[in-house]
Amino acid sequence: MNAVHVRSAERALSVGMWLIVAGAMLYSVLTVTPLMAVHTPDEWDWTAPILPVVVDAAVVIVVRLDSVLARLGGHAGGWPVALRWMTGAMTLALNIAASALVGDLVGVAVHSVAPLLLIVTAEAGLAYRRALTAAVLAVEAREKAERQAREKAVSDREEARQQRVRERRDHEAQLAREQREHEARLLREENERQDSIRREDRERSEAAERAERENRERRERADEQRQREREELEHQAAQQREQEARQRRERERRERQARAEQAERERTALLSAGPAAEKFPEDRARATVQAAFTAGLSVRAAAELTGWSVGWISTRYQELRDAGHAAASVLEGAAS
Repeated sequence: MNAVHVRSAERALSVGMWLIVAGAMLYSVLTVTPLMAVHTPDEWDWTAPILPVVVDAAVVIVVRLDSVLARLGGHAGGWPVALRWMTGAMTLALNIAASALVGDLVGVAVHSVAPLLLIVTAEAGLAYRRALTAAVLAVEAREKAERQAREKAVSDREEARQQRVRERRDHEAQLAREQREHEARLLREENERQDSIRREDRERSEAAERAERENRERRERADEQRQREREELEHQAAQQREQEARQRRERERRERQARAEQAERERTALLSAGPAAEKFPEDRARATVQAAFTAGLSVRAAAELTGWSVGWISTRYQELRDAGHAAASVLEGAAS
């Protein structure tokens, strides 16, 4: 039997005992209530169930606390025993009182079954719980000892395994140390041979480097010569391009000057023609307005020169102003 079986028996005891307590309480309430109603004034008949309920509540308290103390292995002294027997005696007296008062011995015997069963069940349950608690503690102590024994066996096996592992590791370390020493000896011999080979290779490499350096110096001198010749040619080409650019700029400057002089002569000719005898064609009128606007003439003076109305001349002047503002904005944006 293990702790699981013991706890299962304890649960069965608790369920059975509480069924007996519930049945005894219900039977007691049904038996005692009529007796209390007979011995209570009629206006207080509704209080008849209170006394059996109070007595049975004391029984429930005793049974419940005894079960908890028994489970914990404690003992509350003599007062719980006195309360348990007092509540049992009260329950017995209240249940058989009605039959005893009329001399009904059969009724006394019948009504004493439930209280006596409750009293004996409470005492027996307490003894059972204490015995079960002792059994649980014994089972737990045995299981704890078995668990410790198993843990010790596992620990011993683990220690033995670790000892074998350490011995194997030490053996492998010894073999590895011998292998490293052998490899180190072979490595020293190989290094000495490689050093000899490297010295020979270094000597050959230094000779090849000297030859390569001499060849490189000759190539560098040749490259420098070609570079100087190329730079000289590029300098001559740059001077020629600069001279051509100066000539082109001078030619463009002369052309712009010639166009400006031509425009000035045309503008002078348009403005020196005097007042128009008749209305100019629109193309000639626009050219005259352009010349007058550039020369700073008034709208009325431009109207006299072209023969067009002052309103039409004002509109052309405004277009020229707007165009001038737009050109100025474009130039400012380009400059920024």
